[in-house]
Amino acid sequence: MVWRRPTRRSRLQPANTAAQKIAWVDKTVRMSGYCWTANSASTAIKLTSCNATDTNQSWFYYKFGARRIKHNNTGKCVELKESKTAPGTPLQLATCNTEVGKQVWNQYWPYGTWPSKITRDPSLQVGTNSCGTNSSSSSMCQNVYINNINDFCLFAPPVMGSVGDQEHKTVSYCLKSGRGTRLIPDGTFTGVHFVKTSSYVQISGVGNFTKVNIPHGDEGGELDPHGATAAGNPVGGLVYGSVHGPNVQYHEWSSFISDREFCFRACLTTPAAKDCPHIYDVMGCYWNQPANYNPGVFESCNGDKTLPAGIYGTST
Repeated sequence: MVWRRPTRRSRLQPANTAAQKIAWVDKTVRMSGYCWTANSASTAIKLTSCNATDTNQSWFYYKFGARRIKHNNTGKCVELKESKTAPGTPLQLATCNTEVGKQVWNQYWPYGTWPSKITRDPSLQVGTNSCGTNSSSSSMCQNVYINNINDFCLFAPPVMGSVGDQEHKTVSYCLKSGRGTRLIPDGTFTGVHFVKTSSYVQISGVGNFTKVNIPHGDEGGELDPHGATAAGNPVGGLVYGSVHGPNVQYHEWSSFISDREFCFRACLTTPAAKDCPHIYDVMGCYWNQPANYNPGVFESCNGDKTLPAGIYGTST
């Protein structure tokens, strides 16, 4: 796992060296055998010998929406000191501010480097990210891919039951084999609309989703990388695609699925969290992700990005 500030360029670059990787151990952030340390009297973040009793080495990753790394002792957030990611630019602590892009950090998993579970607490993740290549009707793979109208995946329940009851453990169903996921049965879709914009990719449509374990009449639910517990729905779910570059990981995404319709949007550049909101659960696909939901229509197109959900001109 590599941690990066989410610029467009860094999302497309693979990990370079082991010295760029950090690991969470309990509440410490470890790098090259040392721990991140910040003294309340200084804003600088330094690498020092790890000490389990040193509260200046205690950190928290605020995944829910903000994606900030917070220093528990001071309540401040990790920020790049300079506006550009130049070599040697140091990190510092600063007052947490959701409008400051220099404070946003993402967990980046280079394609194909997944462990069996990506969560810090493996007991929370029902499925796996190390999926292999053999498709199976019992697969618990939780990696999704959105490439084009003929190559995409959806999150859906592993067993027949309400989406709302199983959103934390939904698994991947794909059109194509070879990724270790379950396969979407023939005849599931009666209409699909695929659109690519400069900052997100979206797949949506209608069909019979009882074929992917959603009961008839179930109004469904909303899935995203946050969830009520900030661990994600599903916990450990990852989304990749090659629309904006080879095997790009999308850190912000939002999906709705019921027994008869679905939509899935994966967002890339700032403001990704606004383009892929996860707070309008009850509004469903039509409001969150406008598209062509007519049956009998299968289409793929390029498009301009819409305004974020709920924004109309200068009004919210």
